[in-house]
Amino acid sequence: MAGDSPEAPVGQAWTTGLCDCCDDCNSCCLTFFCPCVAFGLIAETLDRGSISCAIAGITYCWMRPSTVLPGMHTMYSWSYRQKLRATFGMAPEPCADCCLQLFCDRCSLSQMYRELKNRGVNPANGN
Repeated sequence: MAGDSPEAPVGQAWTTGLCDCCDDCNSCCLTFFCPCVAFGLIAETLDRGSISCAIAGITYCWMRPSTVLPGMHTMYSWSYRQKLRATFGMAPEPCADCCLQLFCDRCSLSQMYRELKNRGVNPANGN
């Protein structure tokens, strides 16, 4: 991935805003109607295939507030937001990221998906 080098500058900004969902209608629809699939694709991409899209997506769905403990999916998806930040040298924002995942989960997933695409790593292609 683009941010693999240890020299990746820290403090880079997001290439897309949290509410820029309509800039990419395909990823917007995917994250809003099938968040488990979107999360699975993001996780598989960031983990370089060490976890499959299906396993990550099923785990994410299983952790949704209606099925297990409230907030578990927030922690799970938050860890991948942090991983995305680390991969591309973006400054960590633990509190803000956790709040985004808790209160704006689908917007945050959409932003993460777009960020990967904008940085040349298309989660839909598995690369």
